[in-house]
Amino acid sequence: MTARTTDDWQGARGWRAAAQEALYGPAGFYRRAEGPAGHFRTSVHASPLFARAVARLLCRVDEALGGPRELAFVDMAAGRGELVTGVLAALPAGVAARTRAYAVEIAGRPAGLDHRIEWLPEPPYGVTGLLFANEWLDNVPVDVAEVDASGVVRRVRVGRDGGERLGEPVTGPEADWLARWWPLPAEEGLRAEIGLPRDEAWAAAVATLDRGLAVAVDYAHAAHARPPFGTLTGFREGRETAPVPDGSCDITAHVALDACALPGARLLSQRAALRALGVTGARPALTLASTDPAAYVRALAGAGEAAELTAEGGLGDFGWLLQPVGLTAGTDLFVDVPDDEEH
Repeated sequence: MTARTTDDWQGARGWRAAAQEALYGPAGFYRRAEGPAGHFRTSVHASPLFARAVARLLCRVDEALGGPRELAFVDMAAGRGELVTGVLAALPAGVAARTRAYAVEIAGRPAGLDHRIEWLPEPPYGVTGLLFANEWLDNVPVDVAEVDASGVVRRVRVGRDGGERLGEPVTGPEADWLARWWPLPAEEGLRAEIGLPRDEAWAAAVATLDRGLAVAVDYAHAAHARPPFGTLTGFREGRETAPVPDGSCDITAHVALDACALPGARLLSQRAALRALGVTGARPALTLASTDPAAYVRALAGAGEAAELTAEGGLGDFGWLLQPVGLTAGTDLFVDVPDDEEH
């Protein structure tokens, strides 16, 4: 999508402001009753194995913290509470009894949600435990930059119908961010998403933890492999579509997780992270088919779900940003991960 320069185009603004209103305004996409699951499928919706793996991670965090009297699980961008519900159901009774569960979401609390789950518009402060943000940062709106015919990096402006024009040159902290994390050669049409608001949002979320681990999971790219034309896109009813900031579709862009990372962070692929948490996709032994056919069918279905969660070219390519807070130096919650699985 190439923007066109004009001096008098009316009704346009930067993508960050336009997407903020389209997603989170009074009539925004994320205010809708059907929730994200009505339009796209995340790892949470793909299989209950994902929530069980997150529950195992929460247990590891609990152990690393020495078994605090109150253990927090904070589900950022909770949708309709699917992940936090699955995590609570998968926890051992002793850990569940000490767990205080929070769902952070701007939409209203769903009817029938487990009474143990606190529904909040912002993450709680000063908690100890695990903050888990699955596909949150990709929906933190960002501005888009594009190189014009003279080699100048300009902000892209967009109208409510999705039409674009080039605006003013990118300057100040946003220009500094691009220079550090996504430098654009002076070639007309090259684009980048300015990820500074995501860095700030992630730092603020991490700061709510007193001790524990913060995890961000998203489609991501690294400095050595930024996409030359960006990744801004839309989703509606399970299909990718043009990003139009009118509230009719999700507006998303992949995340520069390496830019978000704070000191002490670690980046893994979802494939590596889930395998370290016991989601392998290994097929059951054929002998089980003759001794316990029902168990074999269940195990085979689980293997298929695990394969989807860890597949190359799919969900397995998600990045996991692991940010420890106040944990003992040297604590490793993801053991036996090969070096080539670092994201």
